[in-house]
Amino acid sequence: MKNYKLTIQYDGTDYSGWQYQLNAPSIQKEIQDAIKTILKEEIKIIGSGRTDAGVHALGQVANFLTDAKIDTFKFKHSLNALLPNDIAVLEMEEVSDTFNSRFDAIKRSYIYLITNHKSPFYQRYSFQYYKELNCKKLNQLSNSFIGEKDFSSFCRTKTETDNKVCIVYDAHWRTSGGMTVFFIEGNRFLHGMVRSIVGTLLNALKNDFENDYINEIFALKNREEADEAVPAKGLFLFKVKY
Repeated sequence: MKNYKLTIQYDGTDYSGWQYQLNAPSIQKEIQDAIKTILKEEIKIIGSGRTDAGVHALGQVANFLTDAKIDTFKFKHSLNALLPNDIAVLEMEEVSDTFNSRFDAIKRSYIYLITNHKSPFYQRYSFQYYKELNCKKLNQLSNSFIGEKDFSSFCRTKTETDNKVCIVYDAHWRTSGGMTVFFIEGNRFLHGMVRSIVGTLLNALKNDFENDYINEIFALKNREEADEAVPAKGLFLFKVKY
């Protein structure tokens, strides 16, 4: 069997998320259908992670197995010709037959984009938030998320995994030209985790709460204690490291 790795970008606005779902459009299904058309065989692509409905990707990674020997340069262009305009394969390469895009990933990073003004160019890809953002204070608050912690309070209640412990290596904010960017990198992320973290940080800033507020939410291990998640449209899977 041959194993092929794809690096993918997509606009998740019109999709139910990465994962295949019955009666709902998904990124995984679009790519699988396009590959099937070319190879004339059923394949299943494995993604590095499952982005939620409306979430985008700048560097999603996936792989698939096939008996076919593929010219990756030609195949990538054929695949992009079949895929809709909101999905693109940036890179394709043959990898070891043991490579698994999900289980071999050691770090994943996300960015969340916030704009402080209305713009037709940012409407689909950022959260319009008109309150003042103090990045120095946000960075101070974000330190509470760094380390190995139980993120039960920051993920959806009905999540598929019982293990809620994640390691966050970096979490920081920066502002440039009316755009504020939150960056977070960890070994894994739970369903809805990044959006819940951003919502909690914004609420802490708005109410002038300190790190004790966030630490208490962690201790309670209850999703109802954290604040409302921010909209999906500002979230991007940024990079996956192996």
